[in-house]
Amino acid sequence: MEHQVLQRGSDWLDGAGLRPTRQRLTLAALLVGDGKNRHVTAESLFAKVKEQGESVSLATVYNTLRAFCDVGLLQEVTVDGTRSYFDTNTHDHPHFYWENDGTLTDAPANELQIVQLPEAPEGTEIASVEVVIRLRPKA
Repeated sequence: MEHQVLQRGSDWLDGAGLRPTRQRLTLAALLVGDGKNRHVTAESLFAKVKEQGESVSLATVYNTLRAFCDVGLLQEVTVDGTRSYFDTNTHDHPHFYWENDGTLTDAPANELQIVQLPEAPEGTEIASVEVVIRLRPKA
């Protein structure tokens, strides 16, 4: 990997106070090294690691993605309760889920209007609202 890509990954980890282990740095560089936001699954990131010729187990990828979420570097988006995507854009925003190929992309936040939410049950508060808009080709 080129120096600038690794440096972006290292800076990203440093900003969250995470020690840059070899595995974390490899994954961070793949996630943010080009400066673009992305949505990945653990499996797709694992495949990319293998493609780069790196040696990281799938369990390490899962654990590292969870650690990145825990410190606020990633946002986890669950689709159908069966598949988790990890988003490098941690600001509140809606998503499109493309059923035909199983990908997740950002949807335009400025076009979404949530007029009213139900009141939270007594003793609770709303922590967040996730909007996933499922898309498929017209029949």
